[in-house]
Amino acid sequence: MPNRQSKQDIRDNRQLGGDSDWWRGAVIYQIYPCSYLDTNGDGIGDLAGITQKLDYLAELGVDAIWISPFFTSPMKDFGYDVSDYRGIDPMFGSHSDFATLLEKAHSLGIRVLIDLVLSHTSDQHEWYKTSRQSRDNEKADWYVWEDPKPDGSPPTNWLSIFGGSAWEWDSVRRQYFMHNFLTCQPDLNFHNPDVQDALLDVVRFWLDLGVDGFRLDTANMYFHDAELRDNPPVAEGMVVNGVDPVNPYSMQEPKYNISRPETLGFMERFRKVLDEYPAVTSVGELGATVDMYQTVAAYTEEGKRLHKAYSFDFMTNTFNAAHLRSVVERTIQHIGSGWPCWAFSNHDVERVISRWGVDREAAPMLTALSTCLGGTACLYQGEELGLPEAEVAFEDLQDPFGIRFWPGYKGRDGCRTPMPWQKDEHLGGFSSAEQSWLPVPEEHLALAVSEQQGEGAVLQRTRHFLHWRKQYPALLKGTIRFLDAPEGVLAFVREYQQEKLLCVFHLENSVFHFDTGLTDIEALNSEFFGSEWLNGECVLPAYGMFFGRMEA
Repeated sequence: MPNRQSKQDIRDNRQLGGDSDWWRGAVIYQIYPCSYLDTNGDGIGDLAGITQKLDYLAELGVDAIWISPFFTSPMKDFGYDVSDYRGIDPMFGSHSDFATLLEKAHSLGIRVLIDLVLSHTSDQHEWYKTSRQSRDNEKADWYVWEDPKPDGSPPTNWLSIFGGSAWEWDSVRRQYFMHNFLTCQPDLNFHNPDVQDALLDVVRFWLDLGVDGFRLDTANMYFHDAELRDNPPVAEGMVVNGVDPVNPYSMQEPKYNISRPETLGFMERFRKVLDEYPAVTSVGELGATVDMYQTVAAYTEEGKRLHKAYSFDFMTNTFNAAHLRSVVERTIQHIGSGWPCWAFSNHDVERVISRWGVDREAAPMLTALSTCLGGTACLYQGEELGLPEAEVAFEDLQDPFGIRFWPGYKGRDGCRTPMPWQKDEHLGGFSSAEQSWLPVPEEHLALAVSEQQGEGAVLQRTRHFLHWRKQYPALLKGTIRFLDAPEGVLAFVREYQQEKLLCVFHLENSVFHFDTGLTDIEALNSEFFGSEWLNGECVLPAYGMFFGRMEA
């Protein structure tokens, strides 16, 4: 059983200085626990490994960590198939291990967010085992069950993101059940208020243990259309956000199986629970939708639903100043007084260095950019090292998504390989096991943490920036206003109270002279950023950046 502190102790620990809005402008570091650090020699990362590296994260300068699922699970989708929302899978450790992690993180001033997967469970969850037994048991209506059409085919044309129909026939109950993902991940029926109540009890359980908030997986996929209407094909020029084009899912507008208006009502219930606790926050993942800006705006309406949400607009292959500016401006335009969240990478997409086709020396600039766009930033493990996407052979694949669509789509294992800690140690210092769950790429060893302690290293430059940024409230909570600039340069002004800063980022591998037309700029630490200020002209090196104080 979990170790329970008093509620007052938990409140004191969670306050960490008393700023209930700590998440505005925060840097949240995502940890994929299977691949962070293995301390028990089984080749898989664990909670004790995260605890062991919290000092590293404090030195890096992050404000919070988001830990991908570590709940009890058969691991068919590596924790995103939960069989017990209150349990911790033994491969990751115990409740005692998690309590130790929380205590140390809070002692270092680091908040802890956990990844809640509420839209579906594993088919090994007790709720599902009960539900499938009959049509009239106490949990019969806890999942989405439907009769076939008269010809025996599925109830609708809805597709699974992981390929094929979103419906699977169950021979016990003799009905179809819905699954937006793997067939072993049945969708919960949010139209049933008992399901909502049970999930909100899960939220309270973890908040009572002391977590500082949640990342909500597939936050717009909770409800389905009760009328079971078929989805239309995508219109010409329409793109289904966040889904790879080799997947037929992209050929259908997911109008009726996700992003239903009823989900917003549940989000209001969720937010009321969070508001019972001090200084907690939430961030939602919104994907597979064609109206992303409106969706983000609806889900983050200030004070009512999620504190913030990120989309996949920065997780595509498009990388240029015009696109970056457009995404930020359109997001801010739609969310109004809401708060944005930005992510360039995560555990579901190709690493940003490879996806955007830039040299790894661009990594500090990209991290700085993501944290300066006016919002909260999510930084994925390994971005601080400039890790490129790993090549994983088919025989080493673990991701069912990649196995299903190989070779047109190689899956997500390339961004999930173990963190390289020590170049000259076995498996890069990740594990003492003979073999890790995914191979440690040879090319990553030269980029290990041990090799990036020098002043000019990507890791050290990233550390320097994240700590330097904390000095300037405008970079944390200020407004943003873009300036016109040549292609390859992104320029904007951040302003908060009496502080006004000019921020310039060079996105290309060349030296560039940018005539800003501005005067009375005080360069801030320009020697570190490698840029120069010459009477209104900003001289930017390859992947360089410039910050200057302006008259307020």
